[in-house]
Amino acid sequence: MKKYFILYNPLAGNGTGEKSAIKIKTRIQPKMEHPVELVDMTKVADYKEFFASNADAGIIICGGDGTLNRFINDTSDIEFKNKMYYCAIGTGNDFLRDIGETKKKMPVEIGSYIKNLPVCEIDGKRYRFINGVGYGIDGYCCEEGDRIKEKTKRKVNYSLIALKGLIYGFKPRNATVIVDGEVHKFEKVWIAPVMNGRYYGGGIMAAPNQERNSEEKTLSVTILRTKSKLSALFYFPTLYKGKHTKFKHISTVLTGKVITVEFDEPSPLQIDGETFHNIKSYTAYACGEVSSRLKDEKEKATV
Repeated sequence: MKKYFILYNPLAGNGTGEKSAIKIKTRIQPKMEHPVELVDMTKVADYKEFFASNADAGIIICGGDGTLNRFINDTSDIEFKNKMYYCAIGTGNDFLRDIGETKKKMPVEIGSYIKNLPVCEIDGKRYRFINGVGYGIDGYCCEEGDRIKEKTKRKVNYSLIALKGLIYGFKPRNATVIVDGEVHKFEKVWIAPVMNGRYYGGGIMAAPNQERNSEEKTLSVTILRTKSKLSALFYFPTLYKGKHTKFKHISTVLTGKVITVEFDEPSPLQIDGETFHNIKSYTAYACGEVSSRLKDEKEKATV
């Protein structure tokens, strides 16, 4: 290893990504055995060429959960053997929270976490995800947050957006959830995320028993349902500590390797913070399922 590259996202941390990356470089350079160079990842035109030219470099991803999501999808078809590290400078930092690390220990090695990831399929297109796929009022919050960001540079208050959504902005859906072929029906569903880790949405512990590197390689889908808005307001805070699972009449958590969620009306969806609009359904595949299905598709295409 001859060099370290800090691949930073200037948009992370509400637009403070570059300043944060400079501070991190200043802090860690004295501890590193090789030079550290800053690279704006939004200006990397070809990751395949970048990794080929720097095969022996250490790579430090500097950003938030959305930055990690963009990186894992931009490099999904590229094989590289570089040592990978991460410095969290986002607003939510759910990935760092989930793996039990803190900002004091950054950079943390993440090579084992960004390979063999699950995939979300929407309208025939596939997207890898590192934390979770939010569907329902969580997707609504991201959609509203994006609208606010287009109008102002002020920090988005997602808690306030969620409160407005619970009171009047979001209408709960009826949902069909299929887990490894088994069909489940739910009414008045507020959220139905599929989780690879425990956390998403800036500290919401939607799936408290989910383990991203478990041997089973399963995913968890959490359904929160209630007909009453007052009841939804009461129980929603329990999500932040994973206490919602105690209330079986409003909360259900299912695990499996292939999970499809369909709403009776289109709803916003978010993948690690990236928003998708007017989605009727999605399917999430655990990493092993993705590999076998891609293999089957290639074999069918050659027949």
